[in-house]
Amino acid sequence: MDLYLTIAELIDTRSFSSVWFWITLAVFWSIISHYVVGVPFDLVQRAQRRDDPRAWDDLERLSRINARRLSFIGSSAGLIVTGVAGFVLSALFLLGFAYRVELCQALFLLAFPFCLVSLLTQRTAREILAKDPTGEDLVQGLKRHRLYTQLIGIVSIFVTAFWGIWQTMSTGVLGN
Repeated sequence: MDLYLTIAELIDTRSFSSVWFWITLAVFWSIISHYVVGVPFDLVQRAQRRDDPRAWDDLERLSRINARRLSFIGSSAGLIVTGVAGFVLSALFLLGFAYRVELCQALFLLAFPFCLVSLLTQRTAREILAKDPTGEDLVQGLKRHRLYTQLIGIVSIFVTAFWGIWQTMSTGVLGN
């Protein structure tokens, strides 16, 4: 019986009281803020330090490759992805906040800011293709994108933490 109880506790749908949700949230935002338009941020920093002459070339090529790839995905499947994302976000929102399914609340609080970052990434990719920045201009654009991503992440973590605390306290107090 202890094995079944352990498994049930491991896959419990009360997300905000689970340490796994908070670990997932931290890793999620760490990975999203590290890759700027698909370019690892350590490559941006290495290019800016100017200690590796090939870093500039790698940065410019990788950013253009990823910008073309993201732009192609956005132009070919963007409408379908937007429709599916809208449906999924609406379903998560309604199930989570109207019907009080805590797992759906947690997934919505992960997915909605990710969609905002995805839109920001699409915009930055299109700017890279349109303006064709090189050198320091490219670095500044990628750093600005990372800053906006981190701001969205900070707000998301803040809102998620307060909502999670509220849910955990109200569940504990009301005994639901």
